[in-house]
Amino acid sequence: MIARTWHATATVENADAYCRHFASEVVPRLKAIAGHRGALLLRRAAGHQVEFVAMTLWDSIDTVKQFAGPNPEIAIVEPQARAVLTQFDTLVTHHEVASGFTRDCDISGFGSSAAIR
Repeated sequence: MIARTWHATATVENADAYCRHFASEVVPRLKAIAGHRGALLLRRAAGHQVEFVAMTLWDSIDTVKQFAGPNPEIAIVEPQARAVLTQFDTLVTHHEVASGFTRDCDISGFGSSAAIR
């Protein structure tokens, strides 16, 4: 399993707008891709800014390419997101999930192809 992470920042006033964009535009697009296993949007107040970390989970890097295209390290930042963010990464990072769990599923095994269901 692959974890794809990306960072961004918004003003306090625009943070909720980005959360709505993520929920209404990004999540449905992700759910439509076979091999996509989940997504989290983390937020943290940092003074007059709000920091975001988006993490998506995928079966493989080939599955990521269905979302991101042939260069999966390039961030996909739609115009609606750009309009409310003050900063965002133009590149993403990918990590192999080595271990972990959710209430519904264990993720175990070094280099395994375990998936969150």
